[in-house]
Amino acid sequence: MKVLLLVGLGALFFAYYWDDNFDAASLQGARVLLTGASVGVGEELAYHYARLGSHLVLTAPTEALLQKVVGNCRKLGAPKVFYIAADMASPEVPERVVQFALDKLGGLDYLVMNHLGAAPAGTRARSAQATRWLMQVNFLSYVQLTSLALPSLTDSKGSLVVVSSLLGRVPTSFSSPYSAAKFALDSFFGSLRRELDVQDVNVAITMCVLGLQDRASAAEGVRGVTRAKAAPGPKAALAVIRGSATRASGVFYPWRFHLLCLLRGWMPQPRAWFIRQELNITTPAAA
Repeated sequence: MKVLLLVGLGALFFAYYWDDNFDAASLQGARVLLTGASVGVGEELAYHYARLGSHLVLTAPTEALLQKVVGNCRKLGAPKVFYIAADMASPEVPERVVQFALDKLGGLDYLVMNHLGAAPAGTRARSAQATRWLMQVNFLSYVQLTSLALPSLTDSKGSLVVVSSLLGRVPTSFSSPYSAAKFALDSFFGSLRRELDVQDVNVAITMCVLGLQDRASAAEGVRGVTRAKAAPGPKAALAVIRGSATRASGVFYPWRFHLLCLLRGWMPQPRAWFIRQELNITTPAAA
């Protein structure tokens, strides 16, 4: 019976994601501020937006990588592409980034927050100093960017797009500070969605729950701890774009993550079994 239930739920989710009413033309001329745009899913997001004719402001810490992505976006047909090198670990940076985007684009239709601070997995990453740094990069900077961009997004009836992780829905081993920041994102934006709704503010919030991203920093952070494979960047990025363009409240890639999130409360023992399959439990925790 449980197997039949899971198969039925899987079929429903597949049908839901297959028929999402995505209109690629809706992104032509859209004004997009994209963070974490130099590698991985962020880089692929930039290329998809460029192909669709969006106006872009890209940001990431490394200028050389940004310049490469900007050049590729122009080749792919983006009508306007600007970049600003910025490290979200500095609390004063989000204001500078949003103001730059407003100056260059004249407003925003999408704020796509994809930047990531990854700490090494294991107990050595539990220090207060490491947690404070992770919270600034992976949570507080998202709050700052949102607060600063919200007036423009309200005017344009735009969208907030938050690229998060399964670790913001289902806690697992050897990731406590990182998971705490991701859970904070989910709670903050879930609450904000309700506040905007009761105030009749037409700004969509799309929470994107992705698997391990195929970027060097993410892979290094869990090396030797997890067996999980990285999500293909182009496919994950397209799922984010389709979901946010249709103003979906949530995007799950791979789609099975939606089932795992539901199972978290319903079936705690199978959940623990699933998590163990993702972990290399023979690896000792670091001191």
